[in-house]
Amino acid sequence: MPWGRPATAAPEPSAERGARDDRYERHVRPLPQPVRRVREDWAWRDRDGRGEWLLNVEHVGADDAPVRMLLVHGAGGNAAAMWPFAAHLSLLGARVTLVDLPGYGRSRQVSGRRGSVQYPDWQQVLVDLVEREHDERPLVLVGASMGGMLALDAAVTTGLAERVIATCLLDVTRAEVRSGIVRWPWLASVGLPLLGLARGPLAHLPLPIRWLTPMATISNSPGLSSEVLRDRRGGRGALPLGWYRTFLESRPALSRKAPDHATGPEKITQPSVILLHPDEDRWTPPELSEDFLARLDGPTRSVRLVGCGHFPVEEPGFQQLLDEVAAELSAIRGTPEATFWGATGSWGQGGNDEQTQQGWQ
Repeated sequence: MPWGRPATAAPEPSAERGARDDRYERHVRPLPQPVRRVREDWAWRDRDGRGEWLLNVEHVGADDAPVRMLLVHGAGGNAAAMWPFAAHLSLLGARVTLVDLPGYGRSRQVSGRRGSVQYPDWQQVLVDLVEREHDERPLVLVGASMGGMLALDAAVTTGLAERVIATCLLDVTRAEVRSGIVRWPWLASVGLPLLGLARGPLAHLPLPIRWLTPMATISNSPGLSSEVLRDRRGGRGALPLGWYRTFLESRPALSRKAPDHATGPEKITQPSVILLHPDEDRWTPPELSEDFLARLDGPTRSVRLVGCGHFPVEEPGFQQLLDEVAAELSAIRGTPEATFWGATGSWGQGGNDEQTQQGWQ
């Protein structure tokens, strides 16, 4: 099986793997029509030979939509959590792709030592996926939570994205960001530095992310927060200590590409970046992301989503998010905004084919 291609012949490990995971749908505004949802296994391995994975990849919406979109989850999410957002976004005229990053969701390690995944693997998965899915259509990268910086990194590394839209842009090289993302501020100065010792066998030990972060504040909706905290493939999951260490050692791709005389991202060419930050985020204050955005040299725009928590499902901010994305897609296409793109590829019409009605293939 060639790596980097769909693993269509791979057997499902269980009936559950092929089942539709719709647990998050009830926490997001209902869809106005059914939306097509197709999944595949993608065989991927890291560049260092530490492990091989079958990654769960999902494609949402019409295959012939005029714009492609890659929606990136954060540390408390997965493809299932992003699916309701992907479905709504697909109706704006995009074919949306989701992936469960290694260690999350339905993705599973098939070889290598358990607990070998590192943060650069997440970055490389997205770069490889962008290149794998590339065609003549414009690409928009959308990142939720820490997925915002992952999306920007992938855009800068590949040079293939027209836009980056993020709910957060968290630069962990900055002390105030490290203090802002952990459960207790003292962890940033006492606990996090100890992760620098997580090398060798120690790097493989799992640590639940909810122990380090205020995961209970991921949403201002108690029901949605509880859903995330129950999800063993998401917010209730664990990552190896080596992942945390390499995450804290990471720098934005803009900074990594900076010439020696430049400091920070402000000297680097970049795609247009739109920050849609929840206004009532109890996890990551908007100012942390807005400060990073202000340092960028290219075209940027910032909007606060009114009434939204970190997981932006509340109104009117959720509608704001859809409106802002619709405006960007319209600008990319150079056409007036349309109502929505039907699930079968027709403007303003819903789909009636069997795959669309089921919402899963």
